[in-house]
Formats: sequence, structure tokens, C-alpha cells
Amino acid sequence: MEDRKLVERIKNRDESAFRELVENYQDMVINTCYGLLHDYNEAEDVAQDVFVEVYESINKFRGDSKIFTWLYRIAINKSINASKKNKFRKFFTKIEDAFNGVETSDYEKSNDINTKPQRRLELIEDKQIIKKALENLPNNQKIAFTLHKYEDVSYKEIAEIMGLSLSSVESLIFRAKQNLKKKLVQYFIK
Repeated sequence: MEDRKLVERIKNRDESAFRELVENYQDMVINTCYGLLHDYNEAEDVAQDVFVEVYESINKFRGDSKIFTWLYRIAINKSINASKKNKFRKFFTKIEDAFNGVETSDYEKSNDINTKPQRRLELIEDKQIIKKALENLPNNQKIAFTLHKYEDVSYKEIAEIMGLSLSSVESLIFRAKQNLKKKLVQYFIK
């Protein structure tokens, strides 16, 4: 069903329409929250809060943007609030992929038993250092970078989600990459 019709049905308090919306967007909302909170149980809790807010405030949705854009905004705001409330500063998972395309599973396939444990420790250390660098980015840079790199959201959609111009989003992501390079160059070039 078209999202516009679905929203109208939800505004009329059609519970089956709301269930349909949840089914359509639940994975996206949970993944967004998880990418920002780095805790799956907490991401599920925050996702529930997102859908409660959607249900309670659906009449405020004017339809100027797509429903998924509105859901992203709510999910990001709720995740940031949960992060602050619980003093979590870990916003990303599998960060090393953004820089070197290496995943732990690549090393699990290795036949070299002697280097495998050492390399795993190095990967854990790398991941912690990269996460720390990301945590020090300004919030807007973190959000834009996360949405683009880990949620595969286009620059145009990020602009809608964050309420910014396309050029502002391009600038945020460029600055995030530059800031990360500055912070990580000394660590990775040994």
C-alpha cells in the first residue's frame, strides 16, 4: 500500500494500518538505532519508543517528506537521547570497514593459526581506536557519516532527514572524513 494512504489510515486510528507500517519499517528503524547505540537490546527498546511516538504524533506528519524520512528523524533523535541518558558514547559498529574494508570474518578464514589470534587482537584495538575517533566528531558529522556509510542512505535523503541542504550534507560528510583521517593517520601509518 502506498505510504500516503497508510498514513491517512493511521490518522484515522486504523490499527491494522499501523501494524503494516511497523512491519514495513521495523528493521530499518532498529538498524538505525543499533548503528547509533551499539546495543541491540537498547536499539529494540528505542525502536519501540519510535513507533509509539509515530502513533501518538501521526497527526503532526504533514506529508512534506516521505514517511521513512520522518521515521529516520525520530529514530535518530530518540537514539541520541537514549545515548545521552545512558551515557553511551559508542555510535558505530564494524567501523573498520569504512577505512580498510576488513572484517573479522576475513581473518577467521585464514589458515595461519599462529597469526590469527594476534590479528584478532589488532582488529579489536583498531576498532576501539576508530570508534573513539568517531565519538569525538560533532554530532551532525557522526549522524551524516553513519547514515551514509552504514545505512546506505543517499546524500539527498540525509538532507531531508536532517533538515539540511544537499551541499551542507556533502560538507558534513567531507569534514567527517577529513577529521577522521587527521585523528587516525598517526595510528594507522606505523
